[in-house]
Amino acid sequence: MVSQMVMYDEESRRITSVCERLGREANARAVFVIDKNGQLIASSGDTEHLDSTSLASLVAGEIAATGGLAKLMGEKEFSTLFHEGAKDHLHISVVASRVILVVIFDSRSSLGLVRLRVKKCSEELTQIFEQLMKRSEASGQQSPFAEITDEDIDKLFSV
Repeated sequence: MVSQMVMYDEESRRITSVCERLGREANARAVFVIDKNGQLIASSGDTEHLDSTSLASLVAGEIAATGGLAKLMGEKEFSTLFHEGAKDHLHISVVASRVILVVIFDSRSSLGLVRLRVKKCSEELTQIFEQLMKRSEASGQQSPFAEITDEDIDKLFSV
């Protein structure tokens, strides 16, 4: 279970800025930051033709499944995954044990360049998410959905 955090505008802008810079520096088609629950946090690049919601859910599921494989092999996790396609490639990495960074790239870039740029941006994202968690804890805020129960949802949708 991933702890809930409140996203503030300032951190959201910083995360989006990191995504945009990573996209430029790695010559990537698109960049996504996704939480481990499958929620899209930020994206940049050519995302109009992608189902971002499905991508986020599938990537989070893949990280969860790969985590099971890692445990079977005595590892904590496999923090980086790479998928090579005929035209497009996916570089997927876990950042700060909290979020997933996805870079979609094609022949205009290379795996080496993407890995190099991801490493630098991962360090920056780690700092942002650590500050975000400290800020959330200090303010005592939690997700606005934290107090909603299954019973509340049932009452809302009952006829």
